[in-house]
Amino acid sequence: MSTPQRPIDSGFGERSTADDVLDGIDLSGKLAIVTGGYSGLGLETVRSLARAGARVIVPARRPDTARDALAGIDGAEVARLDLADLADVHAFARGVLDSGRDVDLLINNAGVMACPETRVGPGWEAQFAVNHLGHHALTNLLWPALARAGARVVAVSSGAHWRSGIRWDDPQFTRGYDKWLAYGQAKTANALFALHLDTLGQSHGVRAFSLNPGPILTPLQRHLPRAEMVDAGWIDEEGNGIDPTFKTPEQGAATQVWAATSPRLAGHGGVYCQDCDIAPADGVAAHARDPEQAARLWALSAELTGLDAFATPGR
Repeated sequence: MSTPQRPIDSGFGERSTADDVLDGIDLSGKLAIVTGGYSGLGLETVRSLARAGARVIVPARRPDTARDALAGIDGAEVARLDLADLADVHAFARGVLDSGRDVDLLINNAGVMACPETRVGPGWEAQFAVNHLGHHALTNLLWPALARAGARVVAVSSGAHWRSGIRWDDPQFTRGYDKWLAYGQAKTANALFALHLDTLGQSHGVRAFSLNPGPILTPLQRHLPRAEMVDAGWIDEEGNGIDPTFKTPEQGAATQVWAATSPRLAGHGGVYCQDCDIAPADGVAAHARDPEQAARLWALSAELTGLDAFATPGR
């Protein structure tokens, strides 16, 4: 059953932190996977989940850097994963499945934003590849472990999804690259992915959500020139944050942690969340919550990656 795109009065808000939404929730015995869990919002997500008792696997393109960042967090473990490399995604997922562990929470948090034009794999545009296609592949490969647990899958989208729907005639930006349109498309893809995964997965007890964490200064801005951020009013000339609407990393991580763990979301799924609640209908673009476009994106992603856990055998 689809969930209405409207708030449910969660009791939390835009300034709630990840620890706030986990207050009183015991995750002992649960296994979470948080991509990009060693910097920015991902790191705060891992800290909070581990503090609540979860065991957390952090897939990392730079495992040594990840181990340094996660030092002192009991319950966190690191494994190699480059989301831009399908062979790496297969190897990581195989390691999880071979361990026999069920995956209770999968938070697809890793991402790249507004980078210079970059091609990965078979010529894929990097933002679409890393933010969406790598996570599509990862989720489908982990499906047996997710289904056994009746997992929650969370896709971290962004308010930037308003910038662009899926460019069906040229999703890889082969005809003129725009870093912000490419980012917007990738964030729309995150929302559509969660929408369709929820449709496919709910009969197995798996529910999926997407979300906008809100504006936060994190290493995600690594590709942006300082002058661009100064002009946008995010920082001053010295690099200090000056926009009062920006959240702290602890606040920015709260919505993805809430979507992954809140008992209030039992029986819900497929919706776009923000500020630790389901967003109102006008808080998400129509192109990011269209079931037909979600199904079309799933089919395209399955074709590109060769992965669809729900495909009929023999087809």
